[in-house]
Amino acid sequence: MFSCSIFGAVALAQKYEAAGDDYNGLLVKSLADRLVEAMAEHLHRKVRMELWGYANDEDISVSDLHSVRYKGIRPAPGYPSLPDHTLKDTLWDLLNVKRTTGAELTTSYAMTPPASVCGLYLAHPDSFYFNLGQISKDQVEDYAGRRGIVVAEAETLLDTILGYETRN
Repeated sequence: MFSCSIFGAVALAQKYEAAGDDYNGLLVKSLADRLVEAMAEHLHRKVRMELWGYANDEDISVSDLHSVRYKGIRPAPGYPSLPDHTLKDTLWDLLNVKRTTGAELTTSYAMTPPASVCGLYLAHPDSFYFNLGQISKDQVEDYAGRRGIVVAEAETLLDTILGYETRN
């Protein structure tokens, strides 16, 4: 598991925007987003090559990196292969993110500061990113049971991938 954030970018962007410089405010936010993604990728490389060492002979180009031609993946809650944002709560608790970094989750599970990334490291050489696609009612019921939540809550959490209409 991992979590990383860029602090200070929001305040700097607001300073530019307050001075009427929306362009530089947007640049600061964009740069912070790119830097936190680069930090997450750097950490993943360090895990692959040094800490876990399962790819210690890795020598890939930037193009290969962008094409995910390395061993292992780093899926993140809220993305197609891990659509339930509430899993960030578990990650936050296990890593003690708020105390160790100061990053927080909003009530809708957005990370703050906005330039933040969290996820899992999966080291299996055959692991790959995937989309879940549409899921059926029996799959949602099974998921709700395993998570210890009611089906209606699971439907809300997974609403973007439901393969059926809910009664809401």
